[in-house]
Amino acid sequence: MATIQASSLLSSSSASAFPRDIREAASKPRTSHLSVLKLPSGNLIHELNTKNGLQTIKSVEMKPLVGSNMRNDEANCNSKVVEELYAIMEAVADRSEMHKNIGVQRDNWNRLLLNSVNGMTFTAATMAGLASLSGGGATLLALKLSSTLLYTAATGILMVMNKIQPSQLAEEQRNAARLFKNLLQQIKTVVAVGSPSLNDVNAAMEKVLALDKAYPLPLLGTMLEKFPKTVEPAVWWPREVGSQHEKVGGGVERNGWSEKLEEEMREVVGVLKSKDAAEYVRLSKLVLKVNKILAICGPLFSGIAAMGSAMVGSSAWNGSWAVVLGVVFGALATVVNTLEHGGQVGMVFEMYRSTAGFFQLMEETIESTLKEKEVGERENGELFEVKVALQLGRSLPGLQNLATTHSPSSSTEFASKLF
Repeated sequence: MATIQASSLLSSSSASAFPRDIREAASKPRTSHLSVLKLPSGNLIHELNTKNGLQTIKSVEMKPLVGSNMRNDEANCNSKVVEELYAIMEAVADRSEMHKNIGVQRDNWNRLLLNSVNGMTFTAATMAGLASLSGGGATLLALKLSSTLLYTAATGILMVMNKIQPSQLAEEQRNAARLFKNLLQQIKTVVAVGSPSLNDVNAAMEKVLALDKAYPLPLLGTMLEKFPKTVEPAVWWPREVGSQHEKVGGGVERNGWSEKLEEEMREVVGVLKSKDAAEYVRLSKLVLKVNKILAICGPLFSGIAAMGSAMVGSSAWNGSWAVVLGVVFGALATVVNTLEHGGQVGMVFEMYRSTAGFFQLMEETIESTLKEKEVGERENGELFEVKVALQLGRSLPGLQNLATTHSPSSSTEFASKLF
């Protein structure tokens, strides 16, 4: 009984302590299950707007924005350009490896053919000397015939070697492999750095075709002329050199260019034309003359030696003179062949001609960049100066000193031609 009174007292005191609305909520009967919010049926937005007295827009047709379509087209175009560049990269890598293998093969040709010809010439000269010491009969005939055949074979092989110049062929393939490798790195840089465009694809295709024309793979038919009438620098790039550089620092007003830098580049072009390119063209002409003389003398000496060995022991000739021709001219032919093919004179000529072509490429690149009237369309001036200095093997102060060595009159003449 005491417990019931205490609980009723506690209930009355606690009830007076809470607000009225809470007491009313507590006095309502409780349900045995959890209450779940009932979602409005139909369109939720419509019901909410109806309750708030707003008008509901039943359907709105959302059309894609023009900008999004343009972005999708640009993305698809960029993806296609990247795929085309990767296809070109595969072809360039294959050509680089092919030229490298052919260069090694042609270098082996030069060594094997030179050793074979010198061995044949030395053996023929020895047989001609032994034939003069033999008493006659079958021994003399055998030595004479063997010596004559070896000299004749050596003369024929020499004529072929002097025509194709294996050392020069090997140098051509080495240059082609190096240039294709450089082109591969350039395409990789374009793909990795900037957003490539169709202009990059066309430029890469033109460079590949120009390299194929400058360094053909077949040995016969399209082989480069080894003894040209006029010596010109080697050309392995599209002759229409345009401004195909990436845009760097487009937000800068002068894009890294100044009047002093432009004048410096013009003077560098003048120096390259008057000194470097002209000097290597002169050396190319000199080496070509030496190679022509050696190419004529080698087969000529071995041919004279073949005639002398054939006349050893003949009554029509004095025997001593026939031996002199057979032995001495055979030795001279060996010396000449060693100088020409062992010294790789053809390779030296190709190296000088390619170096002259490199300086001509530098000239055309600088000229085409300076011809761009819009400074923003050029490659960044400071970056361009660094590239030119590195390609010429100089520091920036060294490049500036090179420009100051050019005479002002020549610089003015070049500027008038350029602009």
